[in-house]
Amino acid sequence: MNAEIIAVGTEILLGQIVNTNAPFVAKRLAALGIDVYYQSVVGDNQQRLTAAIKLAATRSNLVILIGGLGPTKDDLTKQTVAAFLGKELHSEPAALKKIESYFAETHKTMTANNRLQALYIADSLPLKNETGFAVGDFYHDPAKTDFLLLPGPPSELRPMFIKQAVPQLQKTYLNHHVLTSRVMRFFGIGESMIAAKLSDLIDEQTNPTLATYAKENEVTLRLTATGSSDSVTIKLLDQLEKAVKNRIGDYFYGYGDDNSLARVVFNLLKQQGLSITAAESLTAGKFQSTLADVPGVSQVFPGGFVTYSKIAKKSLLGIPAEVIDRYGVVSSQTAEWMAKRAQALLQTDIGISFTGVAGPTELEGQPAGTVWIGLSFKDQPVESKVFHFSKTRPYIRERTVLTGLDWIRRKLVE
Repeated sequence: MNAEIIAVGTEILLGQIVNTNAPFVAKRLAALGIDVYYQSVVGDNQQRLTAAIKLAATRSNLVILIGGLGPTKDDLTKQTVAAFLGKELHSEPAALKKIESYFAETHKTMTANNRLQALYIADSLPLKNETGFAVGDFYHDPAKTDFLLLPGPPSELRPMFIKQAVPQLQKTYLNHHVLTSRVMRFFGIGESMIAAKLSDLIDEQTNPTLATYAKENEVTLRLTATGSSDSVTIKLLDQLEKAVKNRIGDYFYGYGDDNSLARVVFNLLKQQGLSITAAESLTAGKFQSTLADVPGVSQVFPGGFVTYSKIAKKSLLGIPAEVIDRYGVVSSQTAEWMAKRAQALLQTDIGISFTGVAGPTELEGQPAGTVWIGLSFKDQPVESKVFHFSKTRPYIRERTVLTGLDWIRRKLVE
C-alpha cells in the first residue's frame, strides 16, 4: 500500500507559508503502515493540478490532496478531482447548516461562494470539519486509485485527519487487523550508528517493522506491528524493543512522538520529590527556558541564574575571585563552583552549571565547542565533565543543554 501527497497552494510555492501539513500526514501514514513514495506542491492552477492528479493516479494507491477546499476562486481541489473522476459535487446538509448558522449568528452577509465549502464528491465519504467549514472527502474505489481531500489550515487538517480520516484508512486498508506503533527516543547516538547496530533487524524486518527518524540532536525509532488483537501486536513490539535495547539501550531515554529529554527529567524529578536549579554561562538561560517549556515545572524548578560575565559569576553566585582568576571561566573548577553555589543559594536538591565557549572564536585559549558542565547533587561530591562539540554556535548551545539534561536523567535512574 503506497500513498502520494499533493499540497495545493501558490502561497507554498512562493515560500509565503511553510508546508507543515505534509510531514504531519506522512508521519502518521507511516504509523498505519502506509508508505509515502511521492510528495509534490502544485499552485492554484486547475490545468497543472489535473496533470499532477493524473500522474499520481498512475503510480499510487492513495492520493492525498491538502488545501484548496475553501470558498475563493483559487480553491479548485474538489472541482478538479471530481472532474477527473467524472463525478458530480453534492452539498453536505450538516456542513451547509453550520455555515449558514455562523453567518446568521455573526450578522454577516453570506455570499454564494461560501456554499462551496459544504460540497463533497458524489459516492465519497464526506469528512466532518470540527474547527472550520470546508468538508473533507474520502473517495474509495477498489478497482482504481483512492482520494483523500483535506483542508489546508493545520488547525482544521489535524483534527480531521486524526478523528475522521485515520479510522477510515484503518477500516479500508487494514482488513480489521490491529496496527500498533511505539516510538522510542534516543540521545547521544547518531542515526548512522543506530542503523549500523540494528542493520540486521532493519534488513530482515517483516512484522513488526522498524524505521529510524533523525533530528538535529536525537534519533527516534518507530516500531510498528500488525496482528489480530492488541495483545498480539504488543507482544511483537515488546520482543523487538528488547532486541533494540540489548544493542543501544544505553542511549534510550523515553517513548512517544511528543516526548523530550526535558519532559523525562521533569517527570523523574517530580516522582522522586527533588528540586533543581541552574547557573548558565554560554547557554545564557537556554537550559532553564527548555525546562520551563514543560507544564508544571515550577513544582521542581524555583529559578536559576544566568551569569555570562566574570562579574556576574562573582557577584550573583559568590564564586571567589581567585578561583576564576586562577583557573578561568572555562574550567572544571568554575563549573563546579557554579553548580554548588546555585544549589546552595536556592536550597535545591540539584544544581547544574554550564560554562564554555559557544564560538565562533576561542576563549582563554580554548577552542569553540569546549564545554564544562558541573553537577551538584545534595549530599554528594560535586562533579564536572568536559565536552567538545562542533558545528555552529546554536548547535553547540543546544547540544550542551541536552547533554546536561541527559546527565541528570542518567543520575536519576541509577
